[in-house]
Order: sequence, then structure tokens, then C-alpha cells
Amino acid sequence: MSRARESSKFAAAIAEANGAREAIYKDFYLPAVLALNDAGLPFMVGGAYAFEHFTGIERDLKDFDIFVKQADCQRVLDRLAAIGYQTEFTFPHWLGKAICGQHYIDVIFNSGNGTARVDDDWFKHAIVEDFFGLPIKLCPVEETLWSKAFVMERERYDGADVAHLFLACGDKLDWARVLQRFGPDWRVLLSHIILFGFAYPSERSRIPRWVTDDLLQKFRGETAAPSPSERVCQGTLLSREQYLTDLERWGYEDARLVPRGNLTKAEIEEWTAAIEKDKQSA
Repeated sequence: MSRARESSKFAAAIAEANGAREAIYKDFYLPAVLALNDAGLPFMVGGAYAFEHFTGIERDLKDFDIFVKQADCQRVLDRLAAIGYQTEFTFPHWLGKAICGQHYIDVIFNSGNGTARVDDDWFKHAIVEDFFGLPIKLCPVEETLWSKAFVMERERYDGADVAHLFLACGDKLDWARVLQRFGPDWRVLLSHIILFGFAYPSERSRIPRWVTDDLLQKFRGETAAPSPSERVCQGTLLSREQYLTDLERWGYEDARLVPRGNLTKAEIEEWTAAIEKDKQSA
């Protein structure tokens, strides 16, 4: 086959794939956007759609993530149920779902570890995007980065997503707000910055020098001070499964648990019990 024919075939395949993606958005997700807009319910689009906007990286379209404030989650689910979606409040501390055949919408108001709760600042800094002629809001890149940084499960690690967000947006981020979002969890941010410099040696300057200096100064100050006396495992903020032994056998306290964290004992137990169920459905 000639190069011209190969190129034409490749272009046709891309066009077909793009057409299929557009059909999925129009058939399964556009009706939801229309319904929520008509009802005046505030929401933002995140997940694969927003990630592609920020980085240019395409993902599987089996799901569509929308982010809302917790007070609006049930109303959003009710509105989607009214137009034919099967809905459920999957985890009351962070997630609901609206299902249509093989496709579904995640309705998210927090992160699984309870850290990245959607608040007014998400909406204040949201990005307005055109969605088939409709204006929609995308989750801010800073909050997208913040929520992804804690996903470090055996079966899912979002470190490459964080690195790609640094690559695409590192020199444009509101870094003061990023630091504020991470707060006392700044070591998580520092770890991703260090790995970014490893993955992309030629792009290290995309992270402002003052950010790295600030974090390293905190690191030096903390390592010079005595270790805390409390035996707390903060690994549970990174993985709901991989640090269970620390809690169950070795006596460490769970950093997710109120008042130190944002989850109740019942919420943690429900989130933990779902591990096996999720493995079976994977």
C-alpha cells in the first residue's frame, strides 16, 4: 500500500472515531446537560472531557463526570431520573450515578478520601466552554490537579495525569491557590513536582522556582523538627485499600476520620466494604 493510501486510510479511521465520540456525547450526555441547564442547576464538567480540554489527551467516553456542590447532588440526580436515567446515590459522602445503558454520568461533590470537597471557589474559577452550542463550565485546572493528586491505588494511579497537567498548564496555574488547596498535604504536591522533573527533564521550568523553593523549605523545616508523637497513617488519603493493614493490625489512626479528616467511621466502613464489590465488577 502506498504512503498516500495509508495516510488516507488513517485519516478516515480518525474521522470515524471522532464521529463516534461526537455521537456518544450527543446521544447520551447532551440531554443531561440540556436538562440541568433548563432546571437552573449549577454544575461543572470534569473527568475525561475536561482533561482533554487541558491536555489534548483523549480518553474512553463510557462515563461523563459532572461536579456539583453537595447540597445540589440529590436535585441533580432527581432531574436526570426525570429524563430517563437510572440513578443512585452510590456513596453518600462523595458520589452519585446516573446510568443510561452502557454509559453513565458520575455526579461528584467530593473526593473518595473526603479531601477535595466542591465549594464556591470551584465555580468561581471554572472555565466556560462551548458544548455543542451550549455554554458549560469546566472544573478549574487547579482543582482538577488537586483531586487527581491523591489517587494512588494499585489499580489506578493518576500521577501521569498530574504530570500531563503540569506539562500543559504548569506555567499558567494559579500556584498560590494550588498551595492553598493542598494546605497541610503539601508533601503530596511536592512528590508530584519531583516526579514531573524526572519524567520531563527539559520541562522542569514549567514549575515556578518559588513554588519548589517554598515546598522544599517546608520539607527541610519539618524533617529538622521532632517527629509527631501521634501514630497516624495518612496513606489512607492516597489509597482506601493499601493501608488497611496499618489500621487493622498495627494500630495506626486513620487520617480520614473526623475530627482530623472529613469522614465519619460509617462513611469509611462503607467506602472500604465496596473494595471487593468494585473488584468483582471491574
